[in-house]
Amino acid sequence: MAKHKAPKPIPKFASEAEERAFWETHDTAEYVDWSQARLGVFPDLKPSTETISLRLPAGLLAELKTLANQRDVPYQSLLKVFLAERVARERAARRGALPNRPLQRAARAPSRTARR
Repeated sequence: MAKHKAPKPIPKFASEAEERAFWETHDTAEYVDWSQARLGVFPDLKPSTETISLRLPAGLLAELKTLANQRDVPYQSLLKVFLAERVARERAARRGALPNRPLQRAARAPSRTARR
């Protein structure tokens, strides 16, 4: 039978960033005896989401449901992913992290044929 090694002491960290960097490169199994872990219960924890009502064109909703079905995810979850991605892109564009691309559809170029 294998002998269980005592866990290593967890070092003291000067900052959360330092701790994060440490755990990104170290296995917690060397520092924590997970066999003694207990499930944490947080009964007063409030949900971090809010319910909203959103009206979408029927065709757009149908397309969203089709895409979600192809990915085997609920359409509401896919919509949240799409919204989060777009908000992140808009935020990055405001900070200048993305190349200068128009955020809205560009105005149409005048037609080559002259109007009579």
